[in-house]
Amino acid sequence: MGETQRMQWRYVQSGAMDPAMNMAVDEAILTAHSEGKVPPTLRFYAWEPASLSIGYFQKAEEEVDFAELNRRGIGFVRRPTGGRAVLHDQELTYSLIVSEDYPDMPRGVTEAYRVLSEGLLLGFRRLGLQAEMVNLASEAEKAKYAAAAGSAVCFDSPSWYELVVEGRKVAGSAQTRQKGVVLQHGSILLDLDVDALFDVLKFPSERIKERMKRSFPEKAVAINELLRAANREAVTLPAVEAAFHEGFAEAMKVELVPGELTADERKLAAQLAEEKYSDLAYSFRR
Repeated sequence: MGETQRMQWRYVQSGAMDPAMNMAVDEAILTAHSEGKVPPTLRFYAWEPASLSIGYFQKAEEEVDFAELNRRGIGFVRRPTGGRAVLHDQELTYSLIVSEDYPDMPRGVTEAYRVLSEGLLLGFRRLGLQAEMVNLASEAEKAKYAAAAGSAVCFDSPSWYELVVEGRKVAGSAQTRQKGVVLQHGSILLDLDVDALFDVLKFPSERIKERMKRSFPEKAVAINELLRAANREAVTLPAVEAAFHEGFAEAMKVELVPGELTADERKLAAQLAEEKYSDLAYSFRR
């Protein structure tokens, strides 16, 4: 497909929003796209305040220390996607919303994840990091990471396709499919406060918590930690946005056209934020 024939996707830069609104906007875009009202969309956003999100199937009361969360002034939300807990702070968060029947989109969740994550791979490489997408589908690889299965921490638990630099996870993503549309969103960490992450989660014992906390840096790493280790300057959020904007455009072979949310999307997002994502009954439903 030539450059002039590239399909156009909408590119939305939302800036920082509270956790309920962030999840509500992703769902509102999914709904609008399912109704044919908006094109496929790449969205970049941030969190204000810093927030903990848990996966759709996690048990909030069993896995989250809400007293510590409140003490630190950290927000909370349940995602519409699976996966495990993520502390959203010094990061670029992305979401991709595209129809299941988009040209060359695999029907399987795992293969679709691989295709949609190609933009992440190219984004990291544009920052000068030797990122790789590792296929963990073999039984040997699954066994290697089985010890992480009991962790509530997203970056502690690899999925079957994993983005790694020097063997450590550099992006955490999750996916859901609703109304014939794929929503994939995830975190691209600039820096990570490991103490805060482990302090706001519950563990079976303090001994297990400390053991997992000590091993965590061997499994996950943020961009600026890698750059500092290589005696390179830390990157800013705008530089990371530019790198991953280019990465996704190249990977999906599309033109990303800057745009805004429609009035209908904003209205639906406000409704979802209030009635769903801010609702304690939804947050503690499991």
